[in-house]
Amino acid sequence: MIYVIGGRGRLGRAIQSSRPLDQVTVLDRAIYEDWWQADATSRIARFFEAAPAGSVILVAAGLLDPALPRADHQRVNVELPTRVMEAARRSGQRVVTFGTVMERLVEHPNAYVATKAELGRLVAQRAAAGDAVLHLQIHTLYGGGEPAPFMFLGQLLRALREGRPFEMSPGRQLREYHHVDDDVAAIHAALEAGSSGLLALSHGAPCTLRDLASHVFSALDRVDLLRIGARPEPPDDNYATVLPQPSVIKNIPFRPALPGVTAYLKALLAEPQQQA
Repeated sequence: MIYVIGGRGRLGRAIQSSRPLDQVTVLDRAIYEDWWQADATSRIARFFEAAPAGSVILVAAGLLDPALPRADHQRVNVELPTRVMEAARRSGQRVVTFGTVMERLVEHPNAYVATKAELGRLVAQRAAAGDAVLHLQIHTLYGGGEPAPFMFLGQLLRALREGRPFEMSPGRQLREYHHVDDDVAAIHAALEAGSSGLLALSHGAPCTLRDLASHVFSALDRVDLLRIGARPEPPDDNYATVLPQPSVIKNIPFRPALPGVTAYLKALLAEPQQQA
């Protein structure tokens, strides 16, 4: 059985739909919303006592918006999965947590990246001690609903919808954009391989933000809205590092980012918008 903590987000929904209903259990938020608390370990262990042998707990709950308070990130991104790992040692489940590849790539992380990096270090320590734990570092996801408004694709989509200029940096930053269903296939492959510790779900074919934006605006015949270089270049970002594709996910057919993201945004733009 696969137990999903955080089933309302993009990744959680995709995991749920990737397997038959009798193989996935999505926990209601009311069940786990206080599991971050220091005294929650025993309650969590009792909850999973009756889980079938070989069950896996996927902790997909997390905060992404770096503008939210650091304390909120700490509770959801670190303390919640830590309590689940502590409980699973007693009740006998494998635990998978999720982070970001930016843990490896920036020197001065924001609250989101910093807390995910802290979680990654904890998982690495637990794995080295023999616990059945895996921390998957993911790239930027698309598909499965609207992009978050604070992220690059969300801002780009809003500009296209409103027909207003899209101002961006010179766009030399390297990014891998993954369709969420491709990453779910990679997650299942990593589980089947028995992976533990830290694993970056990379396909090794990043694009620059400049190339991505240029491709999207060209495909939609709205190059007139694109303002490359209108904003300063972030000093702490990934401009050169390409992460290799791990052998355990070599057989995953990741779709190419430029046409994939463009098709995704075109589909969203074609949907009728609700009036405020």
